[in-house]
Amino acid sequence: MTSENHTDVSGFLLLGLSEDPELQPLLFGLFLSMYLVTVLGNLLIILAVISDPHLHTPMYFFLSILSFVDISFTSTIVPKMLLNIQTENKAISYTGCLTQVFFFIVFVCMDNLLLTVMAYDRFVAICHPLYYMVIMNPCLCGLLILLSLFISIMNALLHSLMVLRLSFCTDLEIPHFFCELAQILKLACSDTLINNILVYLETSLLGVGPLSGIIFSYIRIVSSILRIPSTGGKCKSFSICGSHLSVVSLFYGTCVGVYLSSAATLSSRRRAAVASVMYTIVTPMMNPFIYSLRNRDMKRALRKLISAIPPFCGCVICLACGPLEQVKRNEILSMLETLMLL
Repeated sequence: MTSENHTDVSGFLLLGLSEDPELQPLLFGLFLSMYLVTVLGNLLIILAVISDPHLHTPMYFFLSILSFVDISFTSTIVPKMLLNIQTENKAISYTGCLTQVFFFIVFVCMDNLLLTVMAYDRFVAICHPLYYMVIMNPCLCGLLILLSLFISIMNALLHSLMVLRLSFCTDLEIPHFFCELAQILKLACSDTLINNILVYLETSLLGVGPLSGIIFSYIRIVSSILRIPSTGGKCKSFSICGSHLSVVSLFYGTCVGVYLSSAATLSSRRRAAVASVMYTIVTPMMNPFIYSLRNRDMKRALRKLISAIPPFCGCVICLACGPLEQVKRNEILSMLETLMLL
């Protein structure tokens, strides 16, 4: 294969999940629905935390940031995938691919670090409850978020700059539905040793490191919970940590599964692409359900938020449908309220 410098590469081809034309409408509808649910669910979490003063605590502050990161994470990948399916055009520009790589790494790393910060927050709340508000003060919470963002951006910037030095072959087909760093490195004709060393080093520091911190936090948490004399206290403590532990298991479990299933053959890489749907789309979609269904405070805040939406909708409908009879306007408002409460 002949190689050409990256300055001559106009773009890549994203092969997607399937090349079967009959499956494209199904895939488009499925991923559009999942994307809308992800955005709406996480947006409701953010609005609920902002609107309810009872949720102005470090735990819910970190949860709202996680929801924002999940929206950004999926928005980096899914809109371009939907556009490619709809237009039947698999191309992505070289600049667009590098941009997608950069933001993908930023938000994956941010997700990873946020889960670690949230584990530390639960550790302080359960193991040191009397000092919780002193330790987890607004200054420290803001600093943890800024530090996580800084590390994520520096990590993504380093990987992106290292890709710029590579030369690529004429075969520019990526067997994936987005530009993943590992797949781009496999297309390079120049030496990728430094890039691979950087990937392994980053995985060790920003993958294994935070996961070890989470495991250590939960060992201490479980140890503290088991020392609680009352059964009710134990159940309440486990309930507080249950949602976060479920999200951690889902995120890390799917990530490990994807990279263990990666292999050299095209069919294996296709299976890895299908598995990637779990942590890139399904996990962000499931997070709002996991955190809201098992949390009474969050469910109460969401009910209050949803109950406040119909009056606003009513104002819009009244302006848009001025001539309609009052009875019909009330019927429309009633239908909207019923749908939102479902």
